[in-house]
Amino acid sequence: MKLAKERIAILFEMAEGKVKSDPKLASRYAELARKIGMRYNVRIPPHLRKRICKACKSYMHPGITASQKTEKGWLIITCKACGKKNRFSLERAKRKRR
Repeated sequence: MKLAKERIAILFEMAEGKVKSDPKLASRYAELARKIGMRYNVRIPPHLRKRICKACKSYMHPGITASQKTEKGWLIITCKACGKKNRFSLERAKRKRR
């Protein structure tokens, strides 16, 4: 379990490094991280989970492969690959910090 979490973190770091030069490779790293999580029944941490599109499962990096905005208490991240809008509550994040 611990090894799987480490591998997921490493894959997301690699995706972060490659997103500017090769977005397809970054998406492949995110896909592999998802598969490791499913195989070993390990949850991907929420801050990393927001980086994967819910529709096409590609890696999203604000400004490069996704656009990001806030609207009425929601963080809206739009995937540039498929156009899907992924919404995350800002209120829930504020409550957890307290």
